[in-house]
Amino acid sequence: MHLSMHNWMRAEPIDVTIRRLAKYGYESIEISGEPYIYDTKEVRKVLKENGIRCWGSVTLMLEDRNLVAKDEAQRAKSVQYTKDCITMVKELEGYEMTIVPATVGKILPDGPPEEEWQWAVESLKECYDWGKKEGVVLAVEPINRFETYFCSRTAQALALAEAVAPDCGVCLDAFHLNIEEADPYESIRSAKGRLVDFHVADTNRFACGQGHWDWKQLVGTLKEIGYDGALTVEFVAPIDRTPANPYPDAIETNPVDISPEQKKFIEEHGSSLLTEEFYSWQVEVCAQTLLPLI
Repeated sequence: MHLSMHNWMRAEPIDVTIRRLAKYGYESIEISGEPYIYDTKEVRKVLKENGIRCWGSVTLMLEDRNLVAKDEAQRAKSVQYTKDCITMVKELEGYEMTIVPATVGKILPDGPPEEEWQWAVESLKECYDWGKKEGVVLAVEPINRFETYFCSRTAQALALAEAVAPDCGVCLDAFHLNIEEADPYESIRSAKGRLVDFHVADTNRFACGQGHWDWKQLVGTLKEIGYDGALTVEFVAPIDRTPANPYPDAIETNPVDISPEQKKFIEEHGSSLLTEEFYSWQVEVCAQTLLPLI
């Protein structure tokens, strides 16, 4: 296993992100699923200069991105977006593409379960075929019920992956497991053979080590099933807007350029734009907690 990290949680130049990861002992990045904003040739150069590699990417299911949408044109556009993300991963010499099937924040269905299942499988099969062509492994990620109505548990993600292809993978996330699974360790064991990515944040979505996850047991369970991929950090630090706030300097008051859609996405995760100092501290805490266990 090795330590990796997403970068969608803070809008900043990619070279700043990569240098921070190198500083704190990370090996790779799971780059934000925004293929239209990155010059992959330049990103690849910065990665090599800092001894960091691309592990993969994750879809950012904003606005009308939805692989299980009732509207056929919307599904087709979402499939093309996912395929573009996969191509970005290929160009960055990455390994995997994590896919959240439905729009994050959408908690009402577009149709009957049977129809939505068909839309999901058809959409993901097209993405899978593109991934095979590009040499990128797919991983279906379940997220908690408050962020999606469609795929929230490990068993659901496994069923969806199995319907797509024998070697379609899944990605699990410690934060979501804590909410959705009766036995999160057993749910990890159930993904043996299909687990290709694993996201980490603590039970309160702060940095690993600031909640009540037993990280030694969790990492041990991953080792038990033979998982040897990335532990991809994805903290989304919740912002306290009351006088009880223990981190009054966490919110960025002079944000760098960020699209309204990205800002809305972060805020709807209960967070906000974080200061460089606070964000870097969270990155460091994750490394201090996890690196001794890998």
